[in-house]
Amino acid sequence: MSTTTPSTTRLTVAQALVRFLAAQYTERDGERRRLIGATWGIFGHGNVAGLGQALVEYADDMPYLQGRNEQAMVHAAVGYARQSNRLSTHAVTTSIGPGATNLVTGAALATVNRLPVLLLPGDYFATRTAGPLLQQLEHPSEADVSVNDTLRPVSRLFDRITRPEALIPAALNAMRVLADPADTGAVTLALPQDVQAEAYDWPEEFFAERVWRVRRPAPDPMELAEAVRAIRGARRPLVVAGGGIHHSEAEQALKALVDATGIPVACTQAGKGSLRFDHPGDLGGIGHTGTAVCDDIARTADLVIGVGTRYTDFTTASNTLFRTPGVRFVNLNIAAFDAHKLSARTVVCDARAGLTALTEALEGHRVSEAYEAEYRAGKERWEQVVEAAYTPADEHAAPTQTQVLGALDAVVGDEDVVINAAGSLPGDLHKLWRARSPRQYHLEYGYSCMGYEIPAGIGVQQAAPGTAVWSLVGDGTYLMMPTEIVTAVQEGLPVNLVLLQNHGYASIGGLSESVGGERFGTAYRYRAADGTFSGAPLPVDLAANAASLGMDVVRARTVKELREALATARASDRPTCVYVETDPAPSAPPAEAWWDVPVAETASRPAAVEARAAYEREAAGRRRHL
Repeated sequence: MSTTTPSTTRLTVAQALVRFLAAQYTERDGERRRLIGATWGIFGHGNVAGLGQALVEYADDMPYLQGRNEQAMVHAAVGYARQSNRLSTHAVTTSIGPGATNLVTGAALATVNRLPVLLLPGDYFATRTAGPLLQQLEHPSEADVSVNDTLRPVSRLFDRITRPEALIPAALNAMRVLADPADTGAVTLALPQDVQAEAYDWPEEFFAERVWRVRRPAPDPMELAEAVRAIRGARRPLVVAGGGIHHSEAEQALKALVDATGIPVACTQAGKGSLRFDHPGDLGGIGHTGTAVCDDIARTADLVIGVGTRYTDFTTASNTLFRTPGVRFVNLNIAAFDAHKLSARTVVCDARAGLTALTEALEGHRVSEAYEAEYRAGKERWEQVVEAAYTPADEHAAPTQTQVLGALDAVVGDEDVVINAAGSLPGDLHKLWRARSPRQYHLEYGYSCMGYEIPAGIGVQQAAPGTAVWSLVGDGTYLMMPTEIVTAVQEGLPVNLVLLQNHGYASIGGLSESVGGERFGTAYRYRAADGTFSGAPLPVDLAANAASLGMDVVRARTVKELREALATARASDRPTCVYVETDPAPSAPPAEAWWDVPVAETASRPAAVEARAAYEREAAGRRRHL
């Protein structure tokens, strides 16, 4: 009896990992894509001799992207993954120590938003032949702890590869999580620097092309039947469209349901654009940053149909929005964890498959003409509010923030992508932006991370070459993370940066005032001798800073100049910054629903006392949906 020895290849762990990653694919609806499209890296102590050498060794198989900040590299990978409908992402490698811990914020953002990214931080010697190592945390009672353990709570999967052969199951498990629409997020494989460089005889099967099929599970027949009964019995149903609509590419399935039944659609920040803004069933944003018509309908809805949403506190107005006695919920979600929220009837399935099944099962059912007429009239009234916010009284005056959005609205094409994440802009955009296509509205508001916008713009352009990308940032966000401008210049990516200068934190300033904080510490101004902040704004020229990093810069002082500057940026093939100092006066419609930010229960200052009284009035409207 003869046996055949399995074919093996002797490679280092890092080389084997890079070669393995280059052979991984996803497939959905017959479309095949690389799961790991490229690897971002900043090399230093802990990865330069391992993954750094491996990426040189297999440069033809694995594209390399050079970043400037570890957190920003994760943001770029996440922007790429979202634009790719979670079917493809990037890997990120860092050194040990501060390079690794800089990943934590980006990892949290990815996991909170259910977006895949692979993190490959260097780690300390597994053999412990050298120690204490440069940048090593010496824990007095847990000797196997490294700073990479900070990534455990913000990763969907964490593993440390302490022996070469452990890479095989760990790498396969990592791909499983990244490709699983119900379980995805940040995946961390911590790589001790000595193990990265260690050679091993790898079975050739490890490097064979592998396809991870992204499932579209159909709804359970009993769950579907219960949902259909609930919808047929409702007088005022409302769909809440979340990010799962986009991830599933279910926009046309949602439109078919709305066209057939007349049920209106409210959108979360992640779900905006699920219907085109001018569809008669699109009511716009919901919740604290929602539109008046949407929140009015939500307050009187007797059935809420959540599709691909995780019901954040902004969406539910901290559980004060859905007020109808006996209001019930039907949640269609690929993740059972989210489907069960608000004590809902669950339909655990793919969004597109579930919406298609609902439409077929609801054949002949339609909401009343009176209900349709009501929400359509409210939609028309809100459109007048948008026009008023967008239209300047004087084109030769400095624009307000909402007039900046109006000027951009007049310039963008249907397929342009508008990116934002934090500050006062998300609220204004959620209320006012007219999303023309499914991917135009790119808001990261699960983690609301300042500094996301510029690197995310790079990721979006890598996922959709030739697409005009607009990264909208205020001065506070810009100061957090402008570094990837250099990357955009290096890669020749014509990201358009719209930089709004209002000399402080507009969003938190307003929130501070509303909760009795008196805008303390929210402006960029000189500190007086008594410790207060007053006087003229600081002489900081952010436009000059952007130019120093390699961007073309166009300064706009008026609404008219702003329109011209935006048109110039869109026509350019270079990274371009449109810089505008805005009129700081509030210009957006006020919040239509509450948001729970606890206020000091006792205080001596009148502002805080008044804010507490207002808080208690609003908090009385909270309810548990059981």
